Amino acid sequence: MKKMKQTHWKSNKINVAIQVLPEAEGKLKYTLVDEAIAAIENTGFKYKVCPFETVVECTFQDLSGLIEDIHNACKTAGTEKMLTNLKIQVNFDDDVTIEDKMEKYS
Repeated sequence: MKKMKQTHWKSNKINVAIQVLPEAEGKLKYTLVDEAIAAIENTGFKYKVCPFETVVECTFQDLSGLIEDIHNACKTAGTEKMLTNLKIQVNFDDDVTIEDKMEKYS
């Protein structure tokens, strides 16, 4: 008998640290990064901009759409090439929130 995969954890909130490194001839990289942040803001997900990356609180199920939105926004802004680094924190039993990690620093 095959064991069924449990997927309920995919609807829990996760934290994703997203770093985009866009390249475009004659364009300021910070301007292109601003487009990525605007794409994140437009999703309505909770997020926090940090010096090297932006942390987003979403579900695992929302992740691929989020990354697609970011890449489309950067491409539209003139990005020719882009390296994207992700760090994903998942708790299989509960939500992961930005506040959980940041509350003692607020």
